[in-house]
Amino acid sequence: MPKIVRPLEIYKYLPQTNCGECGEPNCMSFAAKLVEDRTLTEKCKPLFREPKYQKKLEEYLVIVRPPVKAVKIGVDENSVTVGGKVVMFRHQLTWHNPTSIAIDVHDEMDESILGDRIKFLNEFKFVRIGAQLNLDMVAVRCVSDSPERFAKTVSKVLGLTKKPLILCSYDPNVIEEALLVAKERRPLVYAATEKNWSKMAELVSKYSCPVAISAPGNLSLLKSISKTLREGYGIDDIVLDPGTYVESDSFAETLSTFSALRRTALENDDKDVGYPLMGIPATVWLSPSQDENSTKIRESITSSLLISRYADLLVIHTTDVWALLSNLVWRQSVYTDPRTPPSVKPGLYEVGTPTEASPIMVTGNFALTYFIVKDDAGKVKDGSWLLVADSEATSIESAVAGRKFTVEKILDVVKTTEINKKVKHKSIIIPGYAARLSGELEERLKDWRVFVGPRDSTQIGDFVDKVWKREMAGASS
Repeated sequence: MPKIVRPLEIYKYLPQTNCGECGEPNCMSFAAKLVEDRTLTEKCKPLFREPKYQKKLEEYLVIVRPPVKAVKIGVDENSVTVGGKVVMFRHQLTWHNPTSIAIDVHDEMDESILGDRIKFLNEFKFVRIGAQLNLDMVAVRCVSDSPERFAKTVSKVLGLTKKPLILCSYDPNVIEEALLVAKERRPLVYAATEKNWSKMAELVSKYSCPVAISAPGNLSLLKSISKTLREGYGIDDIVLDPGTYVESDSFAETLSTFSALRRTALENDDKDVGYPLMGIPATVWLSPSQDENSTKIRESITSSLLISRYADLLVIHTTDVWALLSNLVWRQSVYTDPRTPPSVKPGLYEVGTPTEASPIMVTGNFALTYFIVKDDAGKVKDGSWLLVADSEATSIESAVAGRKFTVEKILDVVKTTEINKKVKHKSIIIPGYAARLSGELEERLKDWRVFVGPRDSTQIGDFVDKVWKREMAGASS
């Protein structure tokens, strides 16, 4: 099992000045949160900023090095970090550094198609539960065997995107030609193999780039090359590609291999395999189905399973949105804190540009509920007020049944937000699933009227137009 680091061990490497720059009242509290994986070391600014703490920082980084090393690809804000895992299962401790997803291009691709794929990569975004889901990288493959052509394609890609790069070729000459134009972007070099590891090691040492090791189906060789690069060349920014086999029973072996490597790194603290794992779902295109959509589905399923089974980096081919979304949504779900359901802060939120005549809608603070209701409330003409009560990050139906979404909590948020000062009317709309609360709520709100809205938030617009506005107009006449 990996060594358990305790707060006191962390504390001795901190400045111990209790300056509060990290947001905690003292250094011991900060150390406790670091151990619980609830904050980041970088928040201790003096530790990184002041030269007198340099030795402490170096010693600290050795102590807390995760069993699976975190590897940075790219530079500054245009970078991704893969790996950095400390536990086998996400319920033990949150997984950080979500699986990076790269879209592939190659050096014999038509220039317009290449441009379209890079544009898609740059512009793709999907917002879910308040988070923007993106694609992360571009993998440039050499299929021409021409160093000059490959370098020219890499140069084009550099001009089209700031996303981190993977340079894909087994020929060191091809890789070096590309590194001459891309070295400042610190790309991942793919790949060192049984035949070229020595020359690849010299290249990544010379250009200070991370390197992927490829030894499909041969874990002993993968481990041997990794150990040689680490001990013989001092290379520690390594990504491991154990091979992605996707045909029938071979895919089960792929998943088993990824699991075995991760278990060996975490439970045996084996530094030779304690690196991020790379999967290549794009290999399904080597044996495509007759129906192209079937191949895309296979690639999407392969990607989702590899995200679950410890892949830190994936290379995919399809750019169909329907095929990508399942992977991105699943990645977001896997890389959330299982100890804390996604939630928003209770309070008053403006949807659109509400006025004193806009409706007030009540919902809970479960993030998925909040963002769905907010989007649907945004369709109400002239805006609306969204009153978010504490439901302990639980859906409305479950929260009402479990007494987590109560009249008291609604009254509390009404009082603390002083919503009565923002509107002229005295009415409030509660969710249909909270209908059982309407009588008591109306009684305790005294001269306010409580409307029971629809159970399905997509019907909010119709409810406001056909019920709420009509009733409010009748009350004022």
